[in-house]
Amino acid sequence: MMKYLFVLACFLFSSQIDGTAQDKRIVEISTNLGTMRFRLYNDTPKHRDAFIKLANEGYYDGTLFYRVIQNFLIQGGSKSSRNAAPGKRIGYGDPEHTVDDEIIPAHFHKKGALCAPRQPDEVNPFKQSDISQFYIVKGQVFTEGELDTLELAVNRPIRKKVTEQIFTPDIREKLKELKAENKVEEFRELAGRVKKDIDSRYHLDQGILEFSAAQRKAYTTVGGYPDLDGKYTIFGECISGFEVIDKIAALETDSNNRPFTDVKINVTIIQ
Repeated sequence: MMKYLFVLACFLFSSQIDGTAQDKRIVEISTNLGTMRFRLYNDTPKHRDAFIKLANEGYYDGTLFYRVIQNFLIQGGSKSSRNAAPGKRIGYGDPEHTVDDEIIPAHFHKKGALCAPRQPDEVNPFKQSDISQFYIVKGQVFTEGELDTLELAVNRPIRKKVTEQIFTPDIREKLKELKAENKVEEFRELAGRVKKDIDSRYHLDQGILEFSAAQRKAYTTVGGYPDLDGKYTIFGECISGFEVIDKIAALETDSNNRPFTDVKINVTIIQ
């Protein structure tokens, strides 16, 4: 009995510690258009900890949401945006605040996703993030048919390429000969093997797109921007203040996608 009580006490103590840690991973992003709250993910600890560190230092305070695109995203946090004159082009990154990528398939670009931008692959092949700034997904709502079309657009060329690699002219000629000679069993055996090889290699390709049930539910209800999935690290999600995302995303902008009305940022870690 005593052993059971000891284990139970340890469990409750552990739960309290975890709960406190979780509370510290709630951040508030306040602006002159309203306040949003986000939960940071525990499975992206490098981004979580770097973001919290900079927030506690006041790094993001006074910066702007300087890049705003309706049905896409709102981006801010860059130190070059602080006190920037109207019309000035801003949003440069900070190479001193890069973080190794933590791209996790379970996290995707639904509305309210809190994400880290990065430099393009040609200059940043390891997909390191620039945590000196961040973006929040606005996106749009999709139908099931539109998601099916997105999958087809990505997957059809992949299957075509795999088919051409396996279903070679020699194989075609062999099947033609077997058909002409009425060798049904041999024809079926070879055709079946070819089809199996094509399917196997196709499903091993890391580039194929298959939306999960969770993605389909989110993208057809709250919306998002699936084209970015797998390309950038998502380290948190909005838990309140979605209407503020809508307000900011709807602002009129200049040719650089900077809102004519400055949206100032203040980031606070909620204890």
